[in-house]
Amino acid sequence: MMYDHPTIPLTETHWFAACAVEDAVLNGGVCVKYGEEQIALFYFTRRNEWYATQNLCPHKRQMALSRGMLGSAGDEPKVACPFHKKTFSLVTGQCLSGDECDIKTYPVKVENGTVYIQVEKQQPPQ
Repeated sequence: MMYDHPTIPLTETHWFAACAVEDAVLNGGVCVKYGEEQIALFYFTRRNEWYATQNLCPHKRQMALSRGMLGSAGDEPKVACPFHKKTFSLVTGQCLSGDECDIKTYPVKVENGTVYIQVEKQQPPQ
């Protein structure tokens, strides 16, 4: 499932409505497209927590993390790439598989049944 949102010129960080809570996959992810970015949005029900990361797995450069498996490494929530099994912290984006290929993470909040993701400022269109 992919949701497409237009990019708007931003001057600060910006929260955008990614999807409705009921559209999320329990203990899994969906891909949200924001402008040219693909963001993997996860709802980890056992922890009752939401996470967002880049969708691109840096190992083989595939847009796959939204289809990854959620789990924990001790107390650290993680996602495993469905193709390569590289694991990443959902909190920090650090690669937990011992490689130096961290991923970008995004703040997430839920308000009134809508899931919001915070994105960084972007340059206005030229």
